[in-house]
Amino acid sequence: QVEIVESGGGLVQTGGSLRLSCAASGNSFRMNTMAWHRQALGKERELVAQIYNSGKTKYADSVKGRFTISRDNASDTMYMQMDNLRPEDTAVYRCQATNTWVGTYWGQGTQVTVSS
Repeated sequence: QVEIVESGGGLVQTGGSLRLSCAASGNSFRMNTMAWHRQALGKERELVAQIYNSGKTKYADSVKGRFTISRDNASDTMYMQMDNLRPEDTAVYRCQATNTWVGTYWGQGTQVTVSS
């Protein structure tokens, strides 16, 4: 059974940094795409950053230049370095992992809180 586990959330002051990690386990196939989504209280879920196994990345405009996504294809582990955090970055961050043929898997989420 595939399991997606996130870690690295927490409380940080404005301008601070956090590094999120997401690890997929129990899969006998590689994940083609991995991504971070976030959902703030009372708001819609949004795609924050996405990375393909080719290394190609995509970012939401609101985090460009501040967040950096990376991954280790061999272990299906993904990271997101978040710098210069702002209060509006406060949200639950969830990891999404997709294999084109098998399907999409989600983690439970990790809370990121940025105090002003």
